[in-house]
Amino acid sequence: MFVVIVIAMALVVGGAAVVALGGGGTLPEAEHDRLAVRLPQDRALNRTDVDELRLPMALRGYRMDEVDDLLDRLGAELSLRDARIAELEAVGAVRGSVAATEGATGEPLPGLESFTAVLEKAPQGPATGEVTADAEGGVTEATDLVADEDTAAGPAAAERKGDRA
Repeated sequence: MFVVIVIAMALVVGGAAVVALGGGGTLPEAEHDRLAVRLPQDRALNRTDVDELRLPMALRGYRMDEVDDLLDRLGAELSLRDARIAELEAVGAVRGSVAATEGATGEPLPGLESFTAVLEKAPQGPATGEVTADAEGGVTEATDLVADEDTAAGPAAAERKGDRA
């Protein structure tokens, strides 16, 4: 009886080994557990890129280094966009207010000569150098240029502005 039990155990262990090894054939190719994150390298990211993004799972969840790299890139691009938008809005506001203060002949009104000289020197991009965003997301240098318009026109212009407000 003991011999029958030993033979039965040997058959069970041998059958399990054959099944585990693929029935005697070759094993299939292993699937890649790490998918490449497909983000466009030739243009800025947009909302659909982020919506279609699928990060591969790992033993402890997402791969931390891939997620960190992605979040760093998204944060940098969003910061650049915000700074550029603030820069363009500030330059547009300044140019619009200077255009509104020009007389019928196209000459600036008295007191704004230095202000228009600053605008003529400035390239189409930043108003007076590089506009940077502070920690609260505000514009630091472009608002200084807008504030200079009030002081360049003198106290009488500030009083007129106060009457309209």
